[in-house]
Formats: sequence, structure tokens, C-alpha cells
Amino acid sequence: MTNSFAKLASPWRSAAVTLGRSLVCGFFILCSTACTLAQEEVSKSPPATAFDQLQKNINHLFERISSHIAPVLFYDISFNNVPNGFPLIVSILLGGGIFFTFRFGFVNIRLFRHSIDVIRGRYDRPEDHGEISHFQALTSALSATVGLGNIAMVAVAITQGGPGAVFWMWIIAFFGMTSKFTSCSLAQIYRKIDTDGQRGEHVLGGPMVYLEHGIRQCYPKLGWLGKLLAVSFAIFAIGGAIGGGNMFQANQTFEIVSNTFMNGDRSYGWLVGLVLACLVGVVIIGGIKRIGEVTSKLVPAMCLFYCTVCLIIVLSHITKVPAMFAEILVNAFDMEAAGWGGLAAVFVVGAKRAAFSNEAGLGSAAIAHSAAKTNEPVREGVVAMIGPFIDTIVVCTMTSMTILVTRSHIGVEGGGVDVGITITANAFTNLAGWLAYLLCIAVFVFAYSTMISWCYYGERAVEYLCGRAGIFPFRLVFLLFVVLGPIVNLGSLIEFTDLLILSMAYPNIVGAILLSPKLAALTKDYIRRLKSGEMQPVPR
Repeated sequence: MTNSFAKLASPWRSAAVTLGRSLVCGFFILCSTACTLAQEEVSKSPPATAFDQLQKNINHLFERISSHIAPVLFYDISFNNVPNGFPLIVSILLGGGIFFTFRFGFVNIRLFRHSIDVIRGRYDRPEDHGEISHFQALTSALSATVGLGNIAMVAVAITQGGPGAVFWMWIIAFFGMTSKFTSCSLAQIYRKIDTDGQRGEHVLGGPMVYLEHGIRQCYPKLGWLGKLLAVSFAIFAIGGAIGGGNMFQANQTFEIVSNTFMNGDRSYGWLVGLVLACLVGVVIIGGIKRIGEVTSKLVPAMCLFYCTVCLIIVLSHITKVPAMFAEILVNAFDMEAAGWGGLAAVFVVGAKRAAFSNEAGLGSAAIAHSAAKTNEPVREGVVAMIGPFIDTIVVCTMTSMTILVTRSHIGVEGGGVDVGITITANAFTNLAGWLAYLLCIAVFVFAYSTMISWCYYGERAVEYLCGRAGIFPFRLVFLLFVVLGPIVNLGSLIEFTDLLILSMAYPNIVGAILLSPKLAALTKDYIRRLKSGEMQPVPR
């Protein structure tokens, strides 16, 4: 592509031309082969039998993987009055968030206003090292977190734990802000920047980098531990990208598309997956710069659109809002109905869903924030901590309010994991039937934005383990699993997804605690310079 053409072409057209020349040609070969094999299988037996058998085999695979690994990674701490135990991972997430919040002096409150100024670009300096702006880094990370977890998983939390689960989602998000501040600041401190020819700088950062190099620098005798934690995180990140950042998104997208337009017919899941895969491929071929360009426009628009629709529904039931908040608070601390075991169960459900939604403490967002243009690591951490606030305290709250005021969760028994998106859809149609179509659009865009950012996360993890040569094969695998996502049963998929994504917290939080003394010193110095006036916004 000539320089003159590049100047004239828009980002979308440039991406399309690049796609036409070199985009995953092997992917289409794979898809053609898969479709041919599927057609041959269908011709051997009745369509329903072939489809059911394929889904059964895939579900069985996920169930076997989860059954062997879950008891170790999701170990339950048992108490006499807690019937189902207290997952160790929840203790790690909450404990890490509380530790970091006190360790850094409630930076999530003290620097909240400053973070807004940074996000607005008042401290952006073009000469700083990195690939994308503060705002693009935030939207790239948000595109991975603001997704179906905010729509479907909030409904799951309410059906499993009751309205009180929403309160504990807020608490986890508050402490999670500091967890995200910690991991994203560390990602900036220890990121690796290489010159990437005509494309400029290439950044490799995130927990897998700072766990290895940070621990080796601060604790030379524990270099082996840093390497072990880094490799573990990278493996979990790759699995999480394919599971929660990919298959779950495609699965729930097709769930609402089939219910809205196909009367629940699931035989066209592969088609929806194929469309999503092609759209994802157009963007990921351009790397984090292309992702930043797309998400900086897509994320604000989709959040505003979704929250506006939710607000209209809530306002139409405004008389029920006071009772709704009272129900959330009462249920959150309700020990009369089920004793401490019931209270713990509500807390666990809220904590798990909040972690799945905003990913605070997991370290995934640090991969995107490591690419931000800045020479102040703490500044990017300040930007990153707004992520859980927007994701959980704003977007998830809007979803939960919409569900609770419309009572669309009433009558749903058990876990309800297979009807999470349906509950939210029912809440939308409570006001007007045509709102289901708007929700369908929102789900599609949410899922799409989540997949493109999680593909980037997976790419960086693969690059850490295998070098840049592993990126293209990973993209092929990632896109193929987008196609497979809609045909997997959500029950087995959600357990597999929780397993992989939440497990990222183990190496990340342990390593971040070890590195917290260095970050504490940098944070103290940053706040001192900010308050003294030594650090000034860039003149406009």
C-alpha cells in the first residue's frame, strides 16, 4: 500500500484492504474444511442427531477439564455454617483489593478527580513512549470488560444470590479499583518497548512481564518464582481469551439473536459465529493501535446507548426505585432466612460475578494499559482504576436496576445460567417489545468489542511464551473458536470460563503484593509532585 493511499484511506478502509490481502487466509480454509466435515456428518444422520452429538462431545470435553482442575484452583474453604464452602479465589480477590487499597492510602478516592483530567488528555504528551493514548488504553481495556458480563452475568448473580449480590458487586468494585491501579502501574514500570520498523514502537507488557522481571529485580533469589508466576499467568490468559473473551461472548450473542429473530432455533449458530469472526479479524490484524482507534469510538457510544435505554426503563418504574434499593441492602445482610451460610452465599455470588465483569485483580487490563503513551507509570494506573467504576458501579448497576424494577428475575429457579441474557431481554420488553431489538444490537456490539480486546490479551501472552511467531497461529485459533462458541452449552462453558479467567488472580495478586513496596514509593512521590504543582497539565 503506497503512502499516498494510506493518507487518503480511512482506518476502516485501510483495515479492509489489509484484510483483503493477507487476513487469515488459513482461517477461511479451516472454516471451509470444518463446514465440509460438518455437512458430511449431517448427511450420515438426521440433522438434529448430528448437531446434538457434536454439542454433547464439546460439552463433555469442557466438563472433564473443569472437573479435574476446578477442585484445585477453586478450592473451597469450609465453615460449619457455610454449606457450599467459601472459594479461595474469592478470598484472594477481596483480600488483594483490601490490601492494595490500604497499602496505597485509598488512592482510588484521593486521585479520582485527577484520573478524569488524565483521561481527558490534559497530561498527554506525544513524545512519551508507547503506542496509544491514555483514553485509548482505557477504552481498549473497557471493551474487554464492558461486555456480556454486564448484561447476562448480572442477571445470573441476581438469580443465584438474590438482589443482595448487587451490593457485594459494588464492594468488590470499590476495592477492585485499587487492584487495577496496582497491576496497570506495574505493567508500565516493567514493560518492554521495541522498535517495530515503520510501525513505530512495539510494547510487550502485563503481569507475565512484571511478574518475571519485577520479582527478579526486587528479589534476586526468587527469580524462579517470578518465572513460574509469569508462565502460569500467560497460560491462564490464553485460555481465558478463548473461553470468556471469546466463546462466552459468541455464545450469549447467539442466544439473544436466536431468541429475537429465529424463535430459538439454534441450528444457525455457526453462521452468527462466522460473521463475528470476520468482523473481529478485520480489526485485530492492525494490533493495539487499530483496536485503540476502534474502541475509543465504540466503547463510549455503546455505554451511553445501553445506559440510556436502561435509565428510560428505570424512570418508567420510578416509584419502585426506593423499594428496590431497600431490597438490595436488606438481602445483602439477610441472616435470618438462611443464617450465615445464606449471607456468605450471597457474598460469594456477587464477588464472582463482579470479578468476571470488571476483571479487577486478574491483571488482564494491564496488558492494554502497558501500551499507553506515558513516562509516568503511576499515571496510567490512575487511569486504569476508573475501569471497575464504569464497568460495575455504573453499567452493572444500570442492568441490575432494570431487572429488579421490572421483576424479570422472578420465577427463575436454580442457577439460571442458560437464561441470563433472556432475563435482561425480558426486562427490556417489559416497557416495549421493540426494545428487545435494541438490546440485541447492544449485545452484539458488547460482545464484538470484548472479543477484539481479549484477542490482543491472548496475543501478548502467546508472544511472551513463544515470541511473535506465535501471534498469527493464535489469531487463527481464536477466530475458529468464535465460530464454535454458539454451539457450546452455556452450563459447561460458564464453569470453564470462570476457572480460567478467575485463576489469573492467583499469580497476579501474589506477585503484585511482592512488588508493592516499589510501587508505594513511586505513588507517594507522584502524589507529592502533583500536590506541589511540580506536575502540570500540558498547555493546549
